[in-house]
Amino acid sequence: MPRTLFFLFYLLLASCEKADFYDSHGGGHFYEDLAGKWVVINYWATWCGPCHEEIPEFNRLARAYPTSLKVFGVNFEPVDPDVMEEHVKEMGITFPVYSGDPYEHFGYERPLVLPTTIVISPEGSIHSELVGPQTRDSILAIIDSSSL
Repeated sequence: MPRTLFFLFYLLLASCEKADFYDSHGGGHFYEDLAGKWVVINYWATWCGPCHEEIPEFNRLARAYPTSLKVFGVNFEPVDPDVMEEHVKEMGITFPVYSGDPYEHFGYERPLVLPTTIVISPEGSIHSELVGPQTRDSILAIIDSSSL
């Protein structure tokens, strides 16, 4: 019996992979799961008026293409998880928000202006860096919508 329990415990530990990054809800994500998908990364802040205007557009975009496109947010000002959750609720964000900043992984400079949206192609390269408020349609216009 002890051998069986040890074996089951070992299998359980072996199947637990550490995620590449986490969202504000503690959900783990793997960069490999993003391969072959469009990735839209939106930088926002609670004090940014245009950011408040565009969040509903990104919510709509994320809901419309849940399998072929992934929308992530990044709070421009790093904060602790409790404050982050308050900010996410205040902004009405329904898509995942990075608990960190993915700019180094994807190889772009951290934005200095808000709002900024980075679009990563399904191949993993930077497709577009958009400064200023975006809409669902403006994002779809730069992405080949036939690939969604």
